[in-house]
Amino acid sequence: MSALANRPFVKMNGLGNEIVVVDMRPAPAAITPAEARAAAAPRGAPFDQLMALYPARTPGTDAFVRIFNNDGSESGACGNGTRCIAEIMFRETGKSALTFETRSGLLNCWKGSVPLTSTVDMGAPRFDWRDIPLAEEFRDTRAIELQIGPIDAPVLHSPSAVSMGNPHAIFWVDDVNAYDLARFGPLLENHPIFPERANITLAAVKSREHLVIRTWERGAGLTKACGSAACAAAVSAARTRRTARKITVTLPGGDLLIEWRESDNHVLMTGPVAYEHEGRFDPALFAEVGAA
Repeated sequence: MSALANRPFVKMNGLGNEIVVVDMRPAPAAITPAEARAAAAPRGAPFDQLMALYPARTPGTDAFVRIFNNDGSESGACGNGTRCIAEIMFRETGKSALTFETRSGLLNCWKGSVPLTSTVDMGAPRFDWRDIPLAEEFRDTRAIELQIGPIDAPVLHSPSAVSMGNPHAIFWVDDVNAYDLARFGPLLENHPIFPERANITLAAVKSREHLVIRTWERGAGLTKACGSAACAAAVSAARTRRTARKITVTLPGGDLLIEWRESDNHVLMTGPVAYEHEGRFDPALFAEVGAA
């Protein structure tokens, strides 16, 4: 029997980033990549990310979370998904602050002043090429040597690279809609320079306090919103002196407020979530699923 068969789920979204939350705490069981892919099928509960809640492993935390992309791969961070599970657990526990453990570390969340909004502390960005990770040494990851197109007239070039619990490359452009990201995204996501693949973002600076981005999300494809990409773009913009450290990031699905806090170097992301519906995974989805 699949770990997900007959499990209830909640379908939510964060600015259109499609999230499915499944509570594994009552009967914990490991989810395989193949089961995650099957759950994301059209007759299942299509998602960008599946957030699986497990019993807390570390004292002082509220749950351990595994994050699956719709291709079955695991992610170390998902800001929009974290706000979704926080909203569920705010209601469940009555708390106004929560701490989740992920494979990339601890994420603290607190309830916003407006209903269905919250702030997630995404932790400190990592800039060293080994931490992102990159396949070769770059002493300065504010702009790495990577381009698409002819050498003398590249279409995209010199992205900023950073880890926000997962790898990101941010290409600076004038108009994020002027590029075929569905075409370039898969090529760049799987470029040999990224041994763990990467999230690929196009970012346009509109002012010192405003960025506009589009993201090809590693393991999920084009998305209306990627919270960690918004954080990565905001940090990279401030690091390259394009913007201030507290800005609005506009994604296809809406706006996030991102602050790269000077006091501790942590990145705070504030934004809304929405409930869509509840359901239960049909065991038939997993009838022919293997472990791969």
